[in-house]
Amino acid sequence: MVKSKKLIIFIPSIEDGGVEKNLYLISNFLSKKFQNIILITYQSSKKRKFLHNIKIINPWFNFLNIKGRYLKYFFCLLSLIRMLLINRNYLILSFQANIFAIFVAKIFDVKIVSRSNSSSVGWSKNYIKQYIFKLYFKKADKIVVNSYDFKKEMDKKYMINTECILNPFEFSKIRKLSNKKVKKIYNKNSLKLISLARLTSQKDFMTLLKSMKNLKRNKVELVIIGKGLEKVRLKRYILKNNLNDKVKLLGYKSNPFPYLKQANIFILTSKFEGSPNVLVEALFLKKFVMSTNCPTGPKEILKNGRYGALFKVGDHRNISKFIDNFKFSKKVNNKIHEGYKSTKRFEYKKNCDKYLKLIQNYLN
Repeated sequence: MVKSKKLIIFIPSIEDGGVEKNLYLISNFLSKKFQNIILITYQSSKKRKFLHNIKIINPWFNFLNIKGRYLKYFFCLLSLIRMLLINRNYLILSFQANIFAIFVAKIFDVKIVSRSNSSSVGWSKNYIKQYIFKLYFKKADKIVVNSYDFKKEMDKKYMINTECILNPFEFSKIRKLSNKKVKKIYNKNSLKLISLARLTSQKDFMTLLKSMKNLKRNKVELVIIGKGLEKVRLKRYILKNNLNDKVKLLGYKSNPFPYLKQANIFILTSKFEGSPNVLVEALFLKKFVMSTNCPTGPKEILKNGRYGALFKVGDHRNISKFIDNFKFSKKVNNKIHEGYKSTKRFEYKKNCDKYLKLIQNYLN
């Protein structure tokens, strides 16, 4: 343990996605190496996810059930400012609200490492935003991204030199969780499809439902696991197009792996990503993987289709055709096997060690 080093991890809104999985793994790993780690978040309900030696600071009025991210950003930024007014002997590692955190860090002359989680296609849609991001990303001491395609995009767009550290995975834990007993969710002789994601516009489940509507093949079932604002819209589409026998919405599952294990094919239809964890999880559990070739991550994870199948964003017609014609073969089984072997590059300790080295460099 290095007693003199102090680290603030900043993530105002902890939800139930891939970013949070990375947060828990990285934070807990670093807490075994450093004392005085403080985590600032609005969510007090997630304390059990962190090791006991991480000090969690919540705004004192966090009992208010605030839904909007920006209000959480505001109140947590106030907590960050209050801490820095008392003591500036910190390094900030931000997982969220990065531009705001960088702004505060520079006011107080504090070093900051900022982790970007998804392609800028999703969050820089006008000239003013582009200008602000370009200005403040340069002021961070380091920007970390989670795929090499994402690095190329960020470096070119914002004229910076990001560092790529792949998302870490505890594969032994995933295997153990996948062996938990749950009820069967598919009929015996069907082609079993699954998708796991938040029900948001970004994940574009409408493309997936349209592909199910267009199928000519019989005995195909799709299970969607996740929660989010799009749930009502998706339900309406399922009812309107008589897809009740083909599509099931199971809601959020804290352990989705036993359900994923039951499937034949995993499908991701996102409009944009950073490096989607769920593709790696599906490869590790030896599922055939289909994904949109969205920016960024899927093409890199699937090695240009060597480990699965890639489609244009929104291309429900070709997704339908692929499912209609899908059958297990030597070629398909080779893709599954090669995809499984490829997951070694995401191993937990290897990638968390890179975070440790980076943090040490900026704390010295």
